[in-house]
Amino acid sequence: MSRKILIIEDNLTNLALIRDILTFHGHEIAVASGGQEGVSLAREIMPELILMDIQMPGMDGITACGILKGDPATSRLKIIALTSFAMEGDQDKFLKNGFDGYLSKPINTRELPDQIKRWLEGGE
Repeated sequence: MSRKILIIEDNLTNLALIRDILTFHGHEIAVASGGQEGVSLAREIMPELILMDIQMPGMDGITACGILKGDPATSRLKIIALTSFAMEGDQDKFLKNGFDGYLSKPINTRELPDQIKRWLEGGE
């Protein structure tokens, strides 16, 4: 079953890799290259899942997540932090900032489809 996923990522290589994997697994993919664009697109398409990069020029992922979670119209969107921050405590930091999950880079391409499936089904 096709599920609508928004990828907000400024690195074109990462974006293409994730998009291609998820498209191959039958998902409908929308992309944004920055936080502001991602917030606008999320409000427009209301995806079932958002993969949000943290470090982006302009509006970072934590700010964008805060805007979406603070808006009653988008507060229930499931947002996953997509980041190269993989130190102890980073996952907790992102969860405390409103993210629903955490995915560290580099992406494990073999595990990504199952992780996405679990998040879409309401699990971690």
